[in-house]
Amino acid sequence: MSKLVLVVDDERGVRDALKDILPDYGYQVECAGNGREGLQKIQELNPAAVLLDIRMPEMDGIAVLEIVNKTGQQVPIILMTAYGSTQTTIEAMKLGAFDYLTKPLQMHELTSVLRKAVEVKELMDSQAGEMQGRLPELADDVMIGMSPAMQHVYKTIGRVANSNASVLIRGESGTGKELVARAIHYHSVRKDRPFVKINCASIPESLLESELFGHEKGAFTGATASKPGKFELAHRGTLFLDEIAEMKASLQAKLLRVLQEREIERVGGTETIKIDVRIISATNQELEKCIEEGTFREDLYYRLNVVEITLPPLRERKEDIPDLVQHIISYSNREYKKHVQGVSDEAMKLLLGYNWPGNIRELKNVCERAVLMSTGPLITPADLPRSLQKSSRQFGWLGDLAGSSFKEIVAEVEREVIIRALEEHNWNRSAAAQALKMNRSSLYAKMKELGIID
Repeated sequence: MSKLVLVVDDERGVRDALKDILPDYGYQVECAGNGREGLQKIQELNPAAVLLDIRMPEMDGIAVLEIVNKTGQQVPIILMTAYGSTQTTIEAMKLGAFDYLTKPLQMHELTSVLRKAVEVKELMDSQAGEMQGRLPELADDVMIGMSPAMQHVYKTIGRVANSNASVLIRGESGTGKELVARAIHYHSVRKDRPFVKINCASIPESLLESELFGHEKGAFTGATASKPGKFELAHRGTLFLDEIAEMKASLQAKLLRVLQEREIERVGGTETIKIDVRIISATNQELEKCIEEGTFREDLYYRLNVVEITLPPLRERKEDIPDLVQHIISYSNREYKKHVQGVSDEAMKLLLGYNWPGNIRELKNVCERAVLMSTGPLITPADLPRSLQKSSRQFGWLGDLAGSSFKEIVAEVEREVIIRALEEHNWNRSAAAQALKMNRSSLYAKMKELGIID
């Protein structure tokens, strides 16, 4: 028997298209042209899934979702919008949306999500699945980017924020791992409690234990007074352990015990202190490799990695660069009392063509410098560092390689030619390889050799 899908959208073209297409995939379709009608049909029809537009007059999709949550009706709701934003995505997932799709809809993605939604609905009906109460209102969000990779990150944040599950955030240096940790905290029920962070790589091993667990007076030379550690300071809040792979084995064992027992002892103390702390950790290393090499405990890895969030490098989400740049310019204008309005087309081409090995941290540094250097309303190529100006694909910059070996010069020319071909074909490797009269595997190998990809 086909499953009933309710489409709630104020655009008749969208309703008609889905009503025409979805039966081919085994679904019955009912439609509603606004939020109020949609609410009524959700109650009357108890559909297997709801496709709900966010932007509608009078009552938008978020309002419909909130009301459905309050009534307690269990139905998977998939939100649709042509106007995605970080805030909306996280809010939708926190309010219990099953998923979030961006228009124009991709049929393979839509049908995949619908299939999963129907399975969940069957489980709800057969087992009377547990209710999720309405989640708290969101705090302001500071993450920028609406690429598919970042949309996935936002959805995961929305789903896990209100739990106590440990989260492991992975990604290269400069990708914004701390921002994700803060977003999880400030979108959770712990948001009014402390968010405490510690970088495990920046503190000497001899001091890290004291920083984490605190110490009693006289515990070691220089301990002239008792001091609480990060775990105590983060009680009922969140503790963010950055660079977790740098923690030495002896401390890993103690951290594992804390995660198991939910209690600590200060250095030099005997009193057991109960703690209620959510752990979020981050690393730019391959922990699986660290486990194989014996530098990281496998049992601790599984304790920390209940939920994993992987941040993409900036070179893999270049479509987010214009929004990131504008955000950094706005911040820099306030910080440095400047009035830069944006970036010239030529400068933006350079920013989009660069590989950004330092990720968002490097982009922020470049843009802040450009705002300071700019003397006009727009940032121009002259305001950017020479390393970016080289990527203009004009070979006059070869003079900068004076003194380099022939092999180094050839490698730099190869790199520039390959990047230019990739840009001209929207970073489609197959098309770029064909244009360069190479096979795709050879192009991939050359890109790795030249540092275009890792």
